[in-house]
Amino acid sequence: MDLYEFSILIIVLAFFCEYIDSSLGMGYGTTLTPLLLLMGYNPLQIVPAVLLSELFTGLCAAFLHHKAKNVNLKIGTKDFKIALVMSSCSIFGSLIAVVIAINLSAFYIKLYIGILVFSMGILILATLNRTFKFSWKKITSLGLLAAFNKGVSGGGYGPIVTSGQILSGVNSKNAIGITSLAEGLTCLIGVITYLAFTNHTIEWNLAPSLVAGALVSVPFAAFTVKRFRGDYIKLIVGIATVILGLVTLGKLI
Repeated sequence: MDLYEFSILIIVLAFFCEYIDSSLGMGYGTTLTPLLLLMGYNPLQIVPAVLLSELFTGLCAAFLHHKAKNVNLKIGTKDFKIALVMSSCSIFGSLIAVVIAINLSAFYIKLYIGILVFSMGILILATLNRTFKFSWKKITSLGLLAAFNKGVSGGGYGPIVTSGQILSGVNSKNAIGITSLAEGLTCLIGVITYLAFTNHTIEWNLAPSLVAGALVSVPFAAFTVKRFRGDYIKLIVGIATVILGLVTLGKLI
């Protein structure tokens, strides 16, 4: 596929994966990366293109979630500060992750991501009726861990950040909007890091189709979150996190 050629199949895949991601705060890279691998693309073609597309869609989703009043991302608000802390952590997490991703077996990367995501989902479902006290220490640790996951595999950011925020005392709707902004900023760092650390020219042929498909889905996702009750979203986030973890682990068998 030429740099400026669009693939209808990839556009459709990106649309549905990003709709789930922007509705639940997870699922784009974690779902799309394995699908693209099955289509014959290699990881160093996929991950930078996924990061680039989520740079655009993350910022767009954050804006639309804010406009829909799913979250308050005005400068100075608690939600904005949480997103800023997590995206700031991405500088360190992504740098470490990209260096490891280039040198580590894909099997162990997927095994780690799968176990971690699955565990977070189980924890949410086991604590559905509990309210957690907010903690900046938890948020900072969460940002480092999630950015590491994103840089390593192109996925694993949303499940950790969204579920982790809920377990850190953040409202589920707020968590989804915050994740969109933090993920967009984190992907910017990830793209820059790949450009700086890879020794060959990155193929961006997937990027136009991924960006086009993903961007179209974002307004629908923001409307979906606005219509759902927060407790339902928390349940769905827990179930989706468990499923994503199991799918990741299942692909290793």
